[in-house]
Amino acid sequence: MFMEVILALVLGVLIGIITGLLPGLHVNLVATTLLALSPILLTYFSPLSLAVFIISLSVTHSFLDTIPSVYLGAPENENALSVLPGQKMLLQGMGYQAVKITILGTYVGMVVAILLIPLFIIIANKIYPLLKPILVYLLIALMAFMIFREKQRFWSFLLFMVSGTLGVIVFSIPNLNEPLFPMLSGLFGVSGLVISYFENTKIPEQIVTSKINLGLKELFKAIFGSSLAVFLIQFFPGLGPAQGAVISNQIVKDVKDKGYLALVGAMGTMSVVFSLVTFYTLGKAKDGTIVVISKLLEIDFNSFLLLIFVFLIAGSISVFLTLSFSKIFSKLIVKVNYKRLIVSIIAFIFLMSIFLNGWIGVIVLLTSSAIGLIAPLKEVGRNHAMGCLILPVILYFLL
Repeated sequence: MFMEVILALVLGVLIGIITGLLPGLHVNLVATTLLALSPILLTYFSPLSLAVFIISLSVTHSFLDTIPSVYLGAPENENALSVLPGQKMLLQGMGYQAVKITILGTYVGMVVAILLIPLFIIIANKIYPLLKPILVYLLIALMAFMIFREKQRFWSFLLFMVSGTLGVIVFSIPNLNEPLFPMLSGLFGVSGLVISYFENTKIPEQIVTSKINLGLKELFKAIFGSSLAVFLIQFFPGLGPAQGAVISNQIVKDVKDKGYLALVGAMGTMSVVFSLVTFYTLGKAKDGTIVVISKLLEIDFNSFLLLIFVFLIAGSISVFLTLSFSKIFSKLIVKVNYKRLIVSIIAFIFLMSIFLNGWIGVIVLLTSSAIGLIAPLKEVGRNHAMGCLILPVILYFLL
């Protein structure tokens, strides 16, 4: 049994490298495929081993997908908001530093989340029932505050509402396999890449250094904000790490680009850890990978502890893997023509949208890309485009 668990962990890490480095290849796709093959796999592996595989895959993916977000501007749901500061640092020759800061937040966030598990269990059982009736109004108040603190309030509100309307429409389209990929790629990826293309941007030589240019105060603010926000998103159906990053940024305020990268990284692993804890405590499976685990395994205290231990092992391995691959990307990225790279990335996202969702995916991609241009052209926060995920959640609770 021990060797089987170790094998599952190693395989999960290896597959996580592939899904993390390839934009559009999401963990949920692998997890659901595994679920479909489970009648065969369960003749060779125990349900616990399959759960270990999924957890190690998910954790590794959350570290490695930082690389395409920074170097290629191709975001996943979890780190869509890291694209802009990551790209800015890349164009300053600090792409490797952006990756290091993000995975620092990712790893510290994971460790802090594990330490906070007892507190979360108490809150879930005692305080959540009292707050449940007013949570949606707290979310509305937070979004209103986020908009009114902007100088360009009209355009901030417009971006939130237009992207929110897009989200409502996209989530109502039947048989759309991966609605988030074309929508988030357009809002946060393609729109920024189009701006970069017409600015005649060139990628400078990348600086690879052992230092991390992030102060303890910024790291503390990032982890503190993420810790508060991750508690909230666990109790809202439909709220995930990306929305949590928006919420936590409003809680701690004025987090600079480097701190924001750490914040987004922390939200990614914290949400995965707490998704498992939420399922263990409340029986609610929020994350797609946890949904698959819930169909494979009855989690008792011993298996819960083992899966938490897997988080730590896979996360520790992933830190070194991410740094190694980031060094390779830092060397390769300066050797390519940036305009051609932008065109190639946009073409790849276009083809992935067709592959995942057909031509309706392309329509979503083009529409979201046009909406995504509002933020840079009108100089408002790109985080308001997360209305595509937050407004549908608000309407779900109110209607």
